[in-house]
Amino acid sequence: MTDTDAGATGDFAPDAALHRAFEVIDANIETFGTRYPADTTTGSVYPLRPATADLPAGSNYGWTTSFWTGQLWLAYQLTGAERYRAAGVAQIDSFAHRVEAEIDLHTHDLGFLYTLGGVAPWLLTQDERARDGALAAADHLMTRVMQPAGIVQAWGDPAGDPAERGRTIIDSLMNMPLLHWAGAQRDDPRYARAAVAHVSQLRDHILRPDDTTFHTFYWDPVTGEPLRGTTQQGYADDSCWARGQAWGVYGFALSYCHTRDESFLVAARRCARYYLDHLPADQVAYWDLVFTDGSGQPRDTSAASVAACGLLELAAWEQDPAEQQRLRAAATRMVASLAEHYTGAAVPGSNALLLHGVYDWPSGVGVDEGNLWGDYYYLEALTRIVRPDWAPYWRAA
Repeated sequence: MTDTDAGATGDFAPDAALHRAFEVIDANIETFGTRYPADTTTGSVYPLRPATADLPAGSNYGWTTSFWTGQLWLAYQLTGAERYRAAGVAQIDSFAHRVEAEIDLHTHDLGFLYTLGGVAPWLLTQDERARDGALAAADHLMTRVMQPAGIVQAWGDPAGDPAERGRTIIDSLMNMPLLHWAGAQRDDPRYARAAVAHVSQLRDHILRPDDTTFHTFYWDPVTGEPLRGTTQQGYADDSCWARGQAWGVYGFALSYCHTRDESFLVAARRCARYYLDHLPADQVAYWDLVFTDGSGQPRDTSAASVAACGLLELAAWEQDPAEQQRLRAAATRMVASLAEHYTGAAVPGSNALLLHGVYDWPSGVGVDEGNLWGDYYYLEALTRIVRPDWAPYWRAA
């Protein structure tokens, strides 16, 4: 992308975008209380998280509940309003209970869940139950480390799910900050060693020579040999799933933050370069980067919100002021486009911050809908823009 192609942000007003976001969050506090929305909207509206055989509707299960919680803590930090703090504090017990009762813990997404559901409230309130829950979640995440490959298995019970043994996915990069935080809290280097070993494997195998990324990759569970890359949610095994590439930008940049390993910074740059070079005119990616303007395919606004946060994180670690400015400008253009064209405000009755996201196109789940992670990272990106010195929860140590 050239400077000429980059364009300008025009009349983008991040404070106005935040005001609209707070209105939606306020309404959702009233709607959901201490319960949790579903992963995605249905007809542009979040329903309660569905009941299961063992849990009532609105229960804390699945990998996305903390993205609602994270919105509350961001809103509290941005405004200081007690209503957001109270709503966030009211969810601490839910996350602590979830890990104590071992509810739906067979996932690497414990990092997503407990960075926002445990670390964030610990940082902001010093609540010991939040800290204890996050530390317990990190211990569960450590049980997913598979030797000799040194990877963290993505899904399924490592001891009892043969179909998932030896598989990791690019999203896992965002789950490693929980291990770095836990290691620092306990002064125990095992956690950081596990995170570094895992990220190093993804750097070497999930990031392809052409700077694209696989969504998933398999290692032999016995020998540790790298086997093959595939996709679960992208268009094809050899295409480039947009949200996965965005996770690569953000996740590798955060790994550099925690380790100062220059190879992770290089990996983040490579992911960012490819992502930026394959965007449509309005800077909001289609769900797979193989598609662009004229394809007729749906966008993934959640990929744009994650990528914007990743670009801003990468900019924080670049030494060249011109490169810092280029990355920040690119991220701001994405967020400006989201705020102007893709918010739930365009659909009467919507309770999403963003619409036009894609959860899982191959499975037909959450296509052209809002989703909780897209909403969270949109709000995080706005936070980073209006408060450049804000310290992300993912950097906590």
